[in-house]
Amino acid sequence: MSLKSILFGKEKSLTDRNLFHSISLIALFAWVGLGADGLSSSCYGPEETFKALGTSPHLSLFVALASVVTIVAICASYSQIIALFPTGGGGYLVASKLLSPATGVVSGCALLIDYVLTVTLSIASGFDALFSLFPESAQHLKLGCAVIGLVGLTVINLRGVKESVVIWVPIFGVFVLTHAFAIIYAMISHSSGLAGIATATTHEIHSVSASVGWFGLMALLLKAYSMGAGTYTGIEAVSNGLPILREPRVRTGRKTMVYMGVSLALTVAGLLVAYQLYNVQIDPNKTLNAVLFEQMTASWNHIAGGSYVWITLASEAALLIIAAQTGFLDGPRVLANMALDRWFPAQFANLSERLVTRNGVLLMGLSGLVMMLATKGSVDLLVIFYSINVFITFSLSQLGMVRHWWEERKADPTWLRKLAINGFGLVLTGSILISLTIVKFNEGGWATLLVTGVLVVTAFGIKRHYNGVRSQLRRLDSIVEAAEAEALAVPSNPAPADPKARTAVILVNGFNGLGLHTILNVPRMFGNTFRNFIFVQVGSVDAGNFKGAAEIDDLRIHTEQEANRYVQFARARGYGSKAFTSIGYDITSEVMKLAREASTEFPNQVFFAGQLLFTYETNLTRWLHNHTVFTLQRRFFLSSMPFVVLPIRVDTDS
Repeated sequence: MSLKSILFGKEKSLTDRNLFHSISLIALFAWVGLGADGLSSSCYGPEETFKALGTSPHLSLFVALASVVTIVAICASYSQIIALFPTGGGGYLVASKLLSPATGVVSGCALLIDYVLTVTLSIASGFDALFSLFPESAQHLKLGCAVIGLVGLTVINLRGVKESVVIWVPIFGVFVLTHAFAIIYAMISHSSGLAGIATATTHEIHSVSASVGWFGLMALLLKAYSMGAGTYTGIEAVSNGLPILREPRVRTGRKTMVYMGVSLALTVAGLLVAYQLYNVQIDPNKTLNAVLFEQMTASWNHIAGGSYVWITLASEAALLIIAAQTGFLDGPRVLANMALDRWFPAQFANLSERLVTRNGVLLMGLSGLVMMLATKGSVDLLVIFYSINVFITFSLSQLGMVRHWWEERKADPTWLRKLAINGFGLVLTGSILISLTIVKFNEGGWATLLVTGVLVVTAFGIKRHYNGVRSQLRRLDSIVEAAEAEALAVPSNPAPADPKARTAVILVNGFNGLGLHTILNVPRMFGNTFRNFIFVQVGSVDAGNFKGAAEIDDLRIHTEQEANRYVQFARARGYGSKAFTSIGYDITSEVMKLAREASTEFPNQVFFAGQLLFTYETNLTRWLHNHTVFTLQRRFFLSSMPFVVLPIRVDTDS
């Protein structure tokens, strides 16, 4: 095996009829891969809430109740989104389809920044939890270990979706069991203290309101609620990741949402109550959970107590690292969807031999690394940047759903109930977004909004360029209609392709102006020396059509039909013609396979390919476009096969 195969795994075959079944996730695995982000937030969300309350920790009871209501509301809202958009797409697709494409870009860009922060914060928090077990003298190693962990997780995700999830299932299970035990143990062993919490909460309400007034009390609760808003991030991940779920996807997605919502609500509320039962105090060198577990096991046998604390905190650290999976699974998917709509470079929709959007995974890893080094892995700083963006997406998604149900009120008898669910979700997420922006803006939240704004502007610039190119290509396509009419004039007995005759083998990509101009330029440049016109076309399998066996079959059929249209056109002009087609994710390799087949059958051949030539080309335009032709040219030359590139000039204003 090559080093590449060892690191990233063997190539997956598109001819495997069980391919989609083998790489899709059942609800349990989806809960691990997509729900870890939400559940892991219980390691820092409740702590941020507790810290924000300062000397009034018993007020966290209200925040716990509000958190449960928020989680239930958001989960219910996103269950409706899953049903309405069963092919996935999440916040970007919802806002694009139900509001406007421009709104969708804002939602998508906000989500991308949030996923980068998910990766960074999850890994930084994971190593914070892990290093809570080590003395202060070892703390200087934390950042280096976090960077190594991020790089390692990036490599794992390049191997494939299922492979990057299955290995974490045992650790995820340990986290759930140890934390469920901790919450239940705290409730049972300190059941007599539950009444005291209610009394202390009532006392703190009176004392705080007497000191700062009712407005000040509400402001304090709102700040604590907002600082713990990271708890709700990750809930949207299931709607974004539907394409990787096992059929039937809607049922699997909704089941995953139930697992995620119940586990998150119980864990967050349970930990906040447990903090009060054990009267935990903030330790700058330890997480609040570490303090809780140490106090909880203080009266246990030394070995048993120490082992439990180590296992529980190690599972927290591991789960926080697993939570970065959400960023690696859904971030590249959102990026691919936006690339398919030409808001970002088309390369981000390409698949690797492991059928993952490799460029997107690498971008998420690199962006996370930059953020990790820039913030030095500071969880306190990252939490400030975090969660504003996801509530932009939450709010826009809920707004889109409210608009949809209002427009469907005459067609759907249950519209009012559905509108009420999404309407409540809109009020909730919108109010959190406003409060988060106010609370976090001066502390550094402005930086998140600034970066998101820059990304949105960049997306519009890229779209403008692609629109300019598309406008120019329409001029090339003006000959398509005439070519189709000419293709209808194929003689009843067209001349067969003579294998010994001079043959032009043309690489095409759909029946379009670029391909037709290439065909017409061959006789203009070389005269009537070619008697055969052979066509090679490879259908590109990307994030847009890699959704199921039916879509792959449709792509194969479409590729054959498009190539046959060229064959009909060539035969109408009196040439012998034939098509060689296939589909694949590695276009270059597939073209070379077909080229060898064509050269074997037609040895007296010359290969041709058209290439767009921009009058004012820059480094940016070169990056935005596919230069597969030049890669093929080199491979053809190395294979001693003649290859000619025919330039097609394109003028754009961007």
